[in-house]
Amino acid sequence: MQDLILKAATLLEALPYIQRFCGKTFVVKYGGSFMDSPDAAIRTGVARDIVFLESVEINPVVVHGGGKAISRAMESAGLTPEFVQGQRVTDAKTVAVVDQVLSREINPEIVRTIQSLDGLAQGFAGTDIFTCRKLWLDDKHQPGRKLDIGFVGEVTRVNTAPLEDCIARGITPVISPTALGEDGKIYNCNADVAAAQTAIALKARRLVFMSDVAGLLRDAKDPATLISHLQIAEMDALKLAGIVDKGMIPKVDSAVAAIRSGVEKVSFVDGRIPHSVLLEIFTDEGIGTEIVL
Repeated sequence: MQDLILKAATLLEALPYIQRFCGKTFVVKYGGSFMDSPDAAIRTGVARDIVFLESVEINPVVVHGGGKAISRAMESAGLTPEFVQGQRVTDAKTVAVVDQVLSREINPEIVRTIQSLDGLAQGFAGTDIFTCRKLWLDDKHQPGRKLDIGFVGEVTRVNTAPLEDCIARGITPVISPTALGEDGKIYNCNADVAAAQTAIALKARRLVFMSDVAGLLRDAKDPATLISHLQIAEMDALKLAGIVDKGMIPKVDSAVAAIRSGVEKVSFVDGRIPHSVLLEIFTDEGIGTEIVL
């Protein structure tokens, strides 16, 4: 009986959040090594959370990554993955692999998983949704010089019409992070930036970044140093202190841009934790790092 009472208490804790977010749009960036986990429960757990959001009349939109799968496919094709400042160097052969893995393999798999749990989902290649400009990197060794890393783009526009149509019909859009460049060619884009631009364009209430880290840590080696709550004004100091660095910088910069554009809250959660999205959204304490204005 006590277990049943505890379950009822959990539902009651979630109730005000369900009421508050009913009809709102949430963008979920789905990435991290947990996507490759051999544990089916971990892989399907995120999809189950998405189906739960659908069931309580919240509108999820998924933007996914797939970096490890791309690297494996490149190696199988005899290509050597190369990174500069955290960005994948993407020549013509590499971008073909990127497009195949993200839009033709991972994207349909996520859609099928959601559908297998009686959810509604529709996949979109990022090239149908995102427009980008070519990304040039600053050369840290020669100020003023730009580095060309190939077909890597920065999302500049989001075609919201097909996404809004899905939302109106109760269907979850699932989007890969590729884009069409100004030259009409396919570009590889950072999924964090793509997710943030999607949240901004759709005027989403929340943006959730799922990865394989607990959130922002003051000490990267100590999970006990998790920063549970931050305001965007604190971000510059965290960068200067080296607490925010490397692959976390695009996430943080995207979070700040989203909040300044009207997204109410951005969360960083560990996708390896079962139902991390639901725990972050529907409980009083949450489990990751939340960033607000």
